[in-house]
Amino acid sequence: MHETHEGYDVIVVGAGMAGHCAALEAARIGGRVLLLEKTARYGGSTRMCGGAFAFAGTEVQQRNGIDDSSALLEEDLMKAGKYRNDPALVHVYAERQYEAYQWLEALGLRFEKVSLSGAQSVPRNHSISPVLVLETLHRAALEAGVVYRDQAPVARLVTASSAGGARHVAGVQLASGERLLARGGVVIATGGFSRSAELVERFVPHLRQARPMGGEGNTGDGLRMAWALGADLVDMAYAKGSFGAPVGEPLPGREDDAPRLLSAMYRGAIVVNKAGRRFCNESISYKAIGDRCLEQEDALAFQVFDQTVMDQSSPLPTVADYRAGLETGLIQQAESLEALAGKLGIDPAGLAHTVERYNQACAGADEDEFGRTSLSTGYGKPTPVSTAPFYGLACTTGLTSTYCGLHVDTEARVLDVFQAPIVGLYATGEVMGGFHGETYMSGSSLAKGCIFGRLASRHAVARAREPGAQAPA
Repeated sequence: MHETHEGYDVIVVGAGMAGHCAALEAARIGGRVLLLEKTARYGGSTRMCGGAFAFAGTEVQQRNGIDDSSALLEEDLMKAGKYRNDPALVHVYAERQYEAYQWLEALGLRFEKVSLSGAQSVPRNHSISPVLVLETLHRAALEAGVVYRDQAPVARLVTASSAGGARHVAGVQLASGERLLARGGVVIATGGFSRSAELVERFVPHLRQARPMGGEGNTGDGLRMAWALGADLVDMAYAKGSFGAPVGEPLPGREDDAPRLLSAMYRGAIVVNKAGRRFCNESISYKAIGDRCLEQEDALAFQVFDQTVMDQSSPLPTVADYRAGLETGLIQQAESLEALAGKLGIDPAGLAHTVERYNQACAGADEDEFGRTSLSTGYGKPTPVSTAPFYGLACTTGLTSTYCGLHVDTEARVLDVFQAPIVGLYATGEVMGGFHGETYMSGSSLAKGCIFGRLASRHAVARAREPGAQAPA
């Protein structure tokens, strides 16, 4: 076993959005920082996501005539989580989200588009290329002096004795056996466990049919390491998949252009099963729709919409790039609903009946059978599916993220099963539990990783500067 005594102030494990924000913040306030990545390429799930940040009260919203506030954002987050989320964590997010928006813009990132998505009462998804965000953060981190190592999987957390005999987290041990030590502590930003069939079966067996879609390295490593030290786990039963993962393969040569997720329901699409029947209120969170989808035959559903919705297509990295879905062969097009049903394998009579009934509700001639009165969370009015040509996407529920895990406090310190901080251990990003509650508001993950990653680093660097703080031999 090789030991190093270089004495970092902070070690960050996992180089996605959350990990990069934590590492950059620590370096900018004078910390000596090591950023470790398990795989050969940084980014994790962030690299694969839609690039949406849920911010409120921004200049982008103001330019688009959208009235939003941190208080409304906070209420939407609590409502989305069915009030089972930790209100203290949600409040910190709401208080600090605008400052995070400014921090990212100061790095040269520009948020120019805003759109409506799941569990939002007003449009607040600020979309930007996630690859651009990662490259910008990575470059800034290296310029700030962060030491970066890839292909460096961490196997265990290293602990040491503090004064009085108490244990604290003092560093990490790599899979190679090398030990790396830190005065201030370790920030876990390793993502979730969507790629671990064992942990999915243990914690969320109802998602065993969901398609694994998270980052390549998202096998629950950070969760296990902290769990081994007595970390408390929260929200495990609330993990959900994301509705809108295409089941078809894109046309040959178009794989890189094909959207990984598509959400047409928040622009006016209906969601039906193979019998052509709706099975939910399409304005609810796409996480909740994902649960309902898994209950359908073959865990298969279809988003059906018309030209009115197609005209609202927005280029990647949004989840509303319907034109890209059409051009890459994922979305089917037909001049009639009957022909569309034939292409998709939907019962044509069932679809015709469903659309007729839905259109009557849109016109106010009847009650909507699932109580849909908006596009999403009270915002916007549903429109009839009536303007040819018609479009359809065969899709299922993808396990893009798990959004549950380590119990943390408002400074991102990991708590043990007795609700006491595990000294020197922090968590941020997808591995952090308690924030989302029972379901998820679109756009809140990336911003959460930024906010709590920076809080974790500030606390860890301050701890490294305490009298007597030293990396153990």
